Amino acid sequence: MVNKQIIGDRDTRLSPADLAVFEENLHEQRRFREEQLRQIAAVPSRAGEPSRPGPAQTEVRVKLAASARMVLADVEAALARLADGRYGRCHLCRRPVDRERLMIVPQARYCARCQQVREAGR
Repeated sequence: MVNKQIIGDRDTRLSPADLAVFEENLHEQRRFREEQLRQIAAVPSRAGEPSRPGPAQTEVRVKLAASARMVLADVEAALARLADGRYGRCHLCRRPVDRERLMIVPQARYCARCQQVREAGR
């Protein structure tokens, strides 16, 4: 499905080529996060190191895995929005998310303004 929505106030559209770039970037991020989770789950036993990680190492691994799972879920949600033709719209204000923001954070759910409001409320 081709999504021809307007981005920003500049009447710039997400072209099919733009969407293909975002989709490939999202797939690349998904592969990276899946590999990251596999590596975290595999507890390598190196020569000279204890076979069990210490409490600090375990805590770091748990936090890294949680973060990777969170980003992976965001990436999967963005891919679903892309497939449904809803990609690039802010979940709060429903305005288009700027192309520049999507280039940096292709899984972005919110425009920059709404993201700032959400972060200020935390």
